[in-house]
Parts: sequence; C-alpha cells; structure tokens
Amino acid sequence: MDSRFCGNDRAFMGMTKMKKEPIHPRELDAAERAKGFDEVCLVYTEEQALQEASRCIQCKDPACIAGCPVEIDIKKFIAQIADKDYKGAYFTLREKNNFPSMCGRVCPAEYQCRKTCVFTKKDAPFASEKAINIHFLERFVGDYGMKEKLETPAYIDERLSKFKIAVVGSGPAGLCCAGELARRGVKVVVYETLHKPGGVLRYGIPPFRLPQDVLDVEIDYLKKLGVEIRPNIIIGKTKSLDELFEEGFSCVFLGLGAGTPSFMGVEGENLCNVYSANEFLTRVNLMSAYKFPAYHTPINVGKHIMVIGGGNTAMDAARVAYRLQMIKGIEPSVTVFYRRTETEMPARRLEIEHAKEEGISFEFLVQPTGFIGDDKGYVKKIKALRCELGEPDSSGRRRPVPIKGSEFEADCDEAIIALGLKANQILIEATPEIKTDKWSDIIVDKDTMETSIKKVYAGGDIVGGEGTVIEAMGMAKKASRSIIDYLLKQ
Repeated sequence: MDSRFCGNDRAFMGMTKMKKEPIHPRELDAAERAKGFDEVCLVYTEEQALQEASRCIQCKDPACIAGCPVEIDIKKFIAQIADKDYKGAYFTLREKNNFPSMCGRVCPAEYQCRKTCVFTKKDAPFASEKAINIHFLERFVGDYGMKEKLETPAYIDERLSKFKIAVVGSGPAGLCCAGELARRGVKVVVYETLHKPGGVLRYGIPPFRLPQDVLDVEIDYLKKLGVEIRPNIIIGKTKSLDELFEEGFSCVFLGLGAGTPSFMGVEGENLCNVYSANEFLTRVNLMSAYKFPAYHTPINVGKHIMVIGGGNTAMDAARVAYRLQMIKGIEPSVTVFYRRTETEMPARRLEIEHAKEEGISFEFLVQPTGFIGDDKGYVKKIKALRCELGEPDSSGRRRPVPIKGSEFEADCDEAIIALGLKANQILIEATPEIKTDKWSDIIVDKDTMETSIKKVYAGGDIVGGEGTVIEAMGMAKKASRSIIDYLLKQ
C-alpha cells in the first residue's frame, strides 16, 4: 500500500471505491469562441465545485502540496469547499498566494500539483485524467473572493514599517514579492518599463485565457496593501541600482523576466511579416491591436500563417492569429510547425486541445530552414525539412534528426517565431558587477535568492530561464522571506 495512506482507512477506502468522474468546467463552443477573445474556460458552478471537491480523499500525507511552488494548503482549501466554507477556502489560498484567480487560470497544474496527486501514477510525465482539478477549484474560490470583494488581513510587523524596498518588474515574480513584503508592513515601490503593470501576464497571455479585468483586480489588491507602481521607468536606463539605494531603498528585488526573443538564425528571418511571438502578442494583448480601429496599433494578418514552436506561447500565438483572421474576414489558415512529436510538446495539454478544437493545424517532426520573400521584402514561403526522433538530448527529450532529401516549401505570408525568451539585458549590461551564467541569467544564492551584489535579490525568468508563472512566484516568495530576515536584523 502507498505510504501516503498508512493509518488512513478513510482515504484508502475512498481511493479504492472512487466512482465519480472528474468534473470539467464549461467551455465556450469552439466555433464561436474562435471569432473573438472572450474567455474560453468558464468558472465552475457551485454544484460543479462541490462535486469536484468531494472527489478529494483528503490524504494523510498530501503530496499535492509539495507539488505547488508556493506551498498552498491544497488539502485544507478543498475540504473547506466541500463544507461550503468558500470564505475560509479563500483565506486559506490567500495565506500562500495573492493571486488565486490568476493562477487558477494559467498555472500548468498537470505538471505540478495535479501531477503529484495520488490519482496520478508515480513518474508519470503529467497528471492523469483522474487527478483532482485543483486549479479549477482554486479559480472557483478566487473568483468567489473577487465577487464578494473579500480582503485578507495584512500581518503588519511594526519593525518593518520603516523600510522601503524597490521591486524591478511587475510580472509574476515582482508582483508576488511586492505582495509578500507589503503584507508584512514594508513600503514597496514597483518599477515597470511598460505603461501598464503585469509583465508577461499582461502582454504575453491572451484575454481568452486571462481576462485583463481579472489581472487588474488582483493588482489592485496589492495597491490596497500600499504597493506603489511606477510605470514607464527602465531601471538600468532611467535609473541605476546605485540611484535606488541613494534614494533610501534598503533592498532591491529584480523580477526582470525574460523579454528578449530567440530566433532560428535562418535566411529570410528579417523579412516583413516575420514576427517574434513576443512582439506579436504584445501588440495584440497589451496594445489592443485586436480592437482595431478603436485602437490604432498596427498588426498585419496573413492568409497563410505559420507558427514555429511547441510551447504555451506558440499555442497562444496560433490561437490569436486564427482569431484575427476570423475578425478580419480571412479564411482561417494557421499551422504550427514543431520539430518533435506532440508527446514532446512542452505546452499544456489543455492549450493544445483547445487549439485543435478551434481549427489550428499541426505539422510535427518539421524543422524550418528559412523564408523566401517577394520583391517587396515580404515573406511569401517557408522552407522546411522533415525529421525523425533520435537519441535524447540534454532536455531528456529525443533529439529531432533531419531526414535527408525531405526538404519542402509551403505558402506563408506571415510567420510567428515562438522559440522561447532570453534574459532581459538592459539592467545587466548597465550593472556589470551582477554575475550571470552562460545564458546571461542572473546567478543567485539558491537559499536566499541574493545576487552577487549585497542587498540585491532576484527571482523568476531572469534567474531560472523561461519558466511558469507559479515557479516565478515560488522564487519571489523565497526572496521576500530572505529580505524580511535581513531587515529584521537591522
């Protein structure tokens, strides 16, 4: 018997006699949702939430908590849902996570808490269908809290109220660190390069996955805690780290993110209508290009759009491109090229399925080799070759090996390259004393998240490379604890 059930007859009997199937949230019809940017997954009804919560067998040793980077007491908040104590469940979530509505929508739970659920076999690559839908329950509770305008109490420590901390970047890491510090009474100022806060949550995730008003509500919560957000300031250009300390900040947290797009380095990549996914999604999400002509942000929409990549950003870009074609009355034609098979795709299973349902085409084991332009400098074709899988590479996935003589061309009047992001270099180049690794990510002490500069901490994609929202928040929480420990010693 699994050791997690020893001494817990109720849990073991619940597992062996489990008869209820997982409850999935309602979704907009695929054909209809592809015509606009309304949210695809709808929140659980109360009845659905109660049914899903009742599936949890309340393990004696809940492994799901260990699978959560911010250590939410999952067992407790699900039990509170089952008891219809939604307010209590909200406060339980808020003890560890300031952004339950947002995380309940975008967290890759199948690779984290749901993967460690007892209903998932050990060593499985991702969560089983039977695993509890923890993320949907979290969203239900988070949205309940928003609707009821619940506010969790701060845990003010008067010893900390005299200190002021600067947070650079308002993405998930920066917002999380700011919230953790502000709840303890620390004065926090967040510096954001763009004109609106949210970082990748704002510019990288489309409204049909994360509505902007949900993000705004959870950011407003931080403002109520006293967090000040200063937009349109580039730390490393507008201000230096030294200037921040001169202004009286006791510590600085760097949540810069990874905002520099990666490219393939192939012929024709500089042709017109070849976008990085970063630029493409920023124009659409942050600058509202999809609302043209109400918003005058330019973005071209082709008839044959190719998206290169297999991650969540590629799925977002493909689904956005498809919607733009629909809005502009273009017969939709969006194809994702990925050089491995679907099994190796790092994107969330849910996002892949949604893309397929909406009409996105997939070409697997295909590697682009270049682009061909017309006489005006616009892309008109993509060149590629077929691959087969060889031995595993450093990522543990089988390496794509080109097949000799398999070259081909396809019509392509717009391409979106979604091959990941590299570390933002502006502050790093302006501050050479910050030590970085070979990928230009900031090196930190893994126990404290302090950088090579004393009193400067970092977390999120600028440290670990491109990762998930909740992973960035986990690093930010660790950094905030270190900052508080430092301040209490002063």
